[in-house]
Amino acid sequence: MDYYKGLTEQLVKTCLGRGADAAEVYLEAGRRLSIDVRNGALETVEEAAWQGVGVRVFVKGRMAFCSSNDLRPEALESAAARAIEFARSTTADPSNVLPSEAGMAAVEGLYDPAIAGIGMDRKIELAIAVEKLALKDPRVTKSAGAAYGEREAEIFVANSNGLSKSYRASSCSLGVSVVCEKGEQRTSGREYRSRRFFADLPAPEAIAARAAESAIEMLDPRPIRTQRATVIFDPAVARSILGGILQAVNGERVLQGASFLGSRMNQPVASTLVTLVDDGLRAKGPGSAPFDGEGVATSRRVIVEKGVLRGFMYNTAVATRAGVKSTGNASRGGFASLPDIGPHNFYMEAGSTSPSDIVKATARGVWLKGVTGYGINPVNGNFSGGAEGLWIENGAVAFPVKGITIAGTAAEILDGIDLVGSDLDLDRTMAAPTFRVKELQIGGE
Repeated sequence: MDYYKGLTEQLVKTCLGRGADAAEVYLEAGRRLSIDVRNGALETVEEAAWQGVGVRVFVKGRMAFCSSNDLRPEALESAAARAIEFARSTTADPSNVLPSEAGMAAVEGLYDPAIAGIGMDRKIELAIAVEKLALKDPRVTKSAGAAYGEREAEIFVANSNGLSKSYRASSCSLGVSVVCEKGEQRTSGREYRSRRFFADLPAPEAIAARAAESAIEMLDPRPIRTQRATVIFDPAVARSILGGILQAVNGERVLQGASFLGSRMNQPVASTLVTLVDDGLRAKGPGSAPFDGEGVATSRRVIVEKGVLRGFMYNTAVATRAGVKSTGNASRGGFASLPDIGPHNFYMEAGSTSPSDIVKATARGVWLKGVTGYGINPVNGNFSGGAEGLWIENGAVAFPVKGITIAGTAAEILDGIDLVGSDLDLDRTMAAPTFRVKELQIGGE
């Protein structure tokens, strides 16, 4: 770790020595493993290590970026030189600035040193076992494959304002996909779960059972007529709703006038049952980190509080343009990308009602289990898309439905939420519990 820390700090000095007014170096080094199994046989085992550096320089307000996966001194010198050369031909922007804060947030449970020490045989056995368990139900006829994966990485950021920070993180995952066939019918189901620590992975039995159930429950669908009715959003579908909201609270979209929430700060935008949080500090959270992609300390921020919009998300450049401070939401896809804006652990807070009680409280409606082409348009708030799920009559699941559509507006969804489930799974970067919308337009026959 000391070697990479020294390398990033030295490369910043190299950029300044070559004529940059300011410079930032972002370095990643890590390892990944993927194991794929199908029909009880090992298909692939792939393990790879990577390292790379991204260099961002500023020359008279002009910014340029260059990356390299070669960390030899001559390659790094070349990357710095190219970045400075590119900067001289770009357009100056007063928002081209770098953060200077020295602090880091304290986050527990980001790295599991035990993952690398667990034998390959054990990891292969897990993938084989979860597939075998999912195929135990006679209604499951085929496997679409099972997989185990893991990732370890070290992140380093240094810049010419004296910032120099690093952390180490890990994750592992296990999952399976299956197929059910009945006559001419064919349904699929899948379940993949990820954790920071190997010991926290759910049991293969639980993963297999959910994958099989998600395929089996959609057998023998029936048509429904077009109507307005209650819609229950399963957590997997609820996450897709959060995606549109997330884009609408992106500070850059707000500045561009391309957000349906842009003018709604401190105004009600949802039911009082809705609280949305972006938490970069949650212990063992999949999106947790002590700092963001520019080195700004992360925090826990309430974006919507009991239905009222309380905040947008910013990186340093967009915050400068908006005249506010960065919220620690600079996100990077890796060392070869510039900082964008993104969440850490973005979720809707849980309610107090169990999913089964939400169903029991529903006289007529659909429990959405899957969607296609779905999502809230971040510009105007409209939404529409194909869907499938379980039809509910008199508080009980009656039959599956496929080929339906759901259409409306973000306001109809968010204002119409009248029950929120207690089943929040915080081991996903974007999460929501089951929730119910009193009434939406459902397109059927």
